[in-house]
Amino acid sequence: MLNIAIKAARAAGSIINRAALDLDIIKVGQKGPNDFVSEVDQAAEQAIIDVLLEAYPGHGILAEESGRSRGAKDSEFTWIIDPLDGTTNFLHGFPVYAVSIALAHRNQVHQAVVYDPTRNDMFYASRGRGAFLNDRRLRVSKRTRLSDSLIGTGFPFRKGDNFKRYLKMFEDVMQSCAGLRRPGAAALDLCYVAAGYYDGFFETGLNPWDVAAGSLIITEAGGLIGNFTGESDFLYQREVVAGCPKVYGQLVQILAPYTRVIKEEEPAHEGAAGVAPVKAPDATQAFVDAAAPSSEAVAPPAVKKAPVRIRRADATPPGDDAPM
Repeated sequence: MLNIAIKAARAAGSIINRAALDLDIIKVGQKGPNDFVSEVDQAAEQAIIDVLLEAYPGHGILAEESGRSRGAKDSEFTWIIDPLDGTTNFLHGFPVYAVSIALAHRNQVHQAVVYDPTRNDMFYASRGRGAFLNDRRLRVSKRTRLSDSLIGTGFPFRKGDNFKRYLKMFEDVMQSCAGLRRPGAAALDLCYVAAGYYDGFFETGLNPWDVAAGSLIITEAGGLIGNFTGESDFLYQREVVAGCPKVYGQLVQILAPYTRVIKEEEPAHEGAAGVAPVKAPDATQAFVDAAAPSSEAVAPPAVKKAPVRIRRADATPPGDDAPM
């Protein structure tokens, strides 16, 4: 399965590299404010899905541009695809973008590939078999102090993002670390943590296809990844923090007050006016639907209920086979 994912990533990378030779003729559309999609995204995604479904016609697909329109609808296996992470960078000729492909089985990622076509860097991992960059084994950094660490992040860009909350969050992290970087491609950022280039990373507003592959690559490289409270359900929560073990813990301490996660069994604090549950994002629900084989096959959790997101109106923002 890993070899097929690598084949698919290279096919997409070839399309992207050819298109990068003449950016002026690319047709570009917008999914939302500052959220671009190009014909290159769509062509790369189609190439990836064609390769995957040729090999595994019974698998499901969850892709950024086409959703679940292709692939099986009731498979336990789901390919989670971002054909071009960093589209804005690509359209400006800024060489930081990547192809991200992950295979999830019953919500757990087992195979992961992130391909940087500009540098021909192939990051990949199989659950229990380690993470690699090309033929080199990856390990996260050994730094233990956040004050000595280089941290990656992302900036808000969608309409409705809470910019004041972001600025406060950035201020807290920037004053605690050696430096903060924002290249603009989350899939690569996560791989850079796995490679030890970064010591940590955090961002909000990310979708499953942004982080699925990178998350396995990080854990197979010895790192940790979770939501802002340190729990492992980041794929569903649209917030993620990752790093080498010591730095991860220190980042969680700083970022926990900014989490948007709450558990159903936790009652709202008295006097917290305007607290109301918010429906989960469409991308999150698509991931859950794609990965779950059926409602009968998956038993509900016995103790811990699924986390949901809330909005606090008055709160103060304080990656089986060896690669070829």
